[in-house]
Amino acid sequence: MSGLQPLVRALDLFGTFAFALSGAAAGIRRRLDVFGILVLSFAAACFGGIARDVLIGAIPPAALTDWRYLAVSLAAGLSAFLWRPVIEKLRDPVSLVDALGLAFFAVSGAEKALAFGLSPVMSALLGMLTGIGGGVTRDVLLAEVPAVLRADFYAVAALSGAALVAAGRALGAPALPCALSGGLLCFVLRVAAIRKGWRLPGA
Repeated sequence: MSGLQPLVRALDLFGTFAFALSGAAAGIRRRLDVFGILVLSFAAACFGGIARDVLIGAIPPAALTDWRYLAVSLAAGLSAFLWRPVIEKLRDPVSLVDALGLAFFAVSGAEKALAFGLSPVMSALLGMLTGIGGGVTRDVLLAEVPAVLRADFYAVAALSGAALVAAGRALGAPALPCALSGGLLCFVLRVAAIRKGWRLPGA
């Protein structure tokens, strides 16, 4: 794990900022106060990673022991609050930031699970969980049905990116090209779903 630690941490922190920003934007749209926005920022940014770390035995979770996770999520939340008129007008860019966070977390989740000895299949599933966990927590706190349960092309994008990482690493490919390829696949699928209205079949 030591060799991959800088890569996983960098991916985690980029994803933390992106999801914290999307969580803050959701709080602003619901007219929460500054404390509520910061709570939502931290929850959206860190709960996916916390769930992953608990499941793979990386205890205590990195988000609770490394001050950078809290600092990055609070900085993103405060930035969104201070520039809330701009954030309220940028619905589409915020969706793109959310897609970016999904990509970062799906990749870092798969890489960390592989580093802890999980099989490629389980690592891909853990990568998906890392990616969708923050968004699910954000939606639950706002009393909304999570996007992943609304036939949205969300978890599939995360799973695809994480699976590409896991498959590449299982075949002996280097970590960085696998991370870039998996993240790009996840991001492109999610953005295409947003732009073209792709959805899974619903009931």
